[in-house]
Parts: sequence; C-alpha cells; structure tokens
Amino acid sequence: MEEKNSEIDRIDNRIIDALVENGRISITELSEKVGLSKTPCQLRLKRLMNEGYITGFRAVLNPAKMGLEHIAFAEVKLSDTREEALRAFNAAVKKIREVEECHMIASSFDYLLKVRTSDIKRYRIVLGEKISALPYVESTSTFVVMQNVVDSGFRR
Repeated sequence: MEEKNSEIDRIDNRIIDALVENGRISITELSEKVGLSKTPCQLRLKRLMNEGYITGFRAVLNPAKMGLEHIAFAEVKLSDTREEALRAFNAAVKKIREVEECHMIASSFDYLLKVRTSDIKRYRIVLGEKISALPYVESTSTFVVMQNVVDSGFRR
C-alpha cells in the first residue's frame, strides 16, 4: 500500500529551499532561517524525509579535481522493448559506475545515458565494453559535450 503524503506548506518549502542551497546547514541555522524553533523544525524535516520529499543528502564533487571532466550522452536503442528486456537493461545499466544518469525516452531510441569519464579514450572503452554489452542493446549513438554551460542538479 502506497503511503499518502501530506501537503507541504510555505514553511516546508522554505526548509527545502534552505537545504537545496546548503545541505549541511545545522538544525539551529535552519530553524532560524525558516522562522521556527528547533524542535518544530526538526519534526518538519523528519516528516519531509519520511514522506519522501527529501530522499537524501550527498556530496557534490568537483569533476575537474576528480579527473572526470569528459561528458558524453549516449542514445541507446534496444532490440526488444518488452517488459522483461526493459527490466534486464534497467538492472544492468545501474551497475555501470560511469553512467551518471539514465532516462527511458519516448523517441526513435529507447534510452539516453549521461556518461562521465576522464577523457574520450576512456569513454570509448566504457561504450564498447560496458554499454554496448548491456542486455538487448542493438545500437548506440554518442554526443560529446564541448562545454558544460548549466549543471546545477534538480532545482524548483
């Protein structure tokens, strides 16, 4: 049975906005920023997490410092799009570390993958040895990013 989420109000939205801006903000700072005392702020934060509005916190890495500046998008066309094939592809693609995003697309191809590697040479290896070897992959097409203009993650 699916859990019913409560409605979020303007204070919940302020909490979310503050956390999007700074996920490491202390509960004291957060409560001051949204105009609540600590306990009600903590309760609201816990509810937002329990109800799935906030699904987690993570470090945002600097790709240049990590040696991962190369981004390519790969279109993937499957040979079979029945549910069993989609499940097999979905499960397998999640295991490829270099795949940063994977989206099922309503188009002439089936999936769009965002792949981050150190350089084009490494991308070619990932494409040839990992992506092309995924279940039911019929063909791929690659678009290489020349400049990353906007990459800010999810924003409201």
